[in-house]
Amino acid sequence: MATDRLRINNEIRAPELRVIGAGGENLGVLSLDAALASAKAAAKDLIEISPSAVPPVAKIMDYGKFEYERSKKEKIAKSKVKISETKEVQIKVGTGDNDMLLKAKKAAQWLSEGHRVRAELFLKGRYKGMSEEFLKDRLKKFLLRIPYAYKVAEPIARSPKGFAGVIERDLAAQQKREKEQKQPHENQ
Repeated sequence: MATDRLRINNEIRAPELRVIGAGGENLGVLSLDAALASAKAAAKDLIEISPSAVPPVAKIMDYGKFEYERSKKEKIAKSKVKISETKEVQIKVGTGDNDMLLKAKKAAQWLSEGHRVRAELFLKGRYKGMSEEFLKDRLKKFLLRIPYAYKVAEPIARSPKGFAGVIERDLAAQQKREKEQKQPHENQ
């Protein structure tokens, strides 16, 4: 673990400390010698937990237990961080309705997992000469088929392979949509 090592016992340099006792009680502002004596009497360590405070804050507790709890908190925080990727779905001008639906469902699944989705209309050969409005409209129609609420992160624009746009999930709109879908079923 790459944790910052805090000063303990004789490593503390501040002449006065605000001390928190082993039971969590506030012992007030004490001199370094008095704080060390209190820690020794409790058979615990004096740990400087907030060195930047005025005066610095120190706590009387077992250092091994303190480090264990701190590393546990860091692991939990690390596990909650979710890495988001940009997934890509590619369609062509001639892609059939059923294939578009399948790709739209896959894009919806990725959105629900928290990923961004780059939808690309791939153009080759004579398709590159088609009207820009028609091609953008084709990509917009595909995006409308995605059965998950999303917001546009990057609007549809020309890309090296054709046209592309990036979307990401809109949690608030999706929750509203799911709530509206449940209400008709409850009334029946």
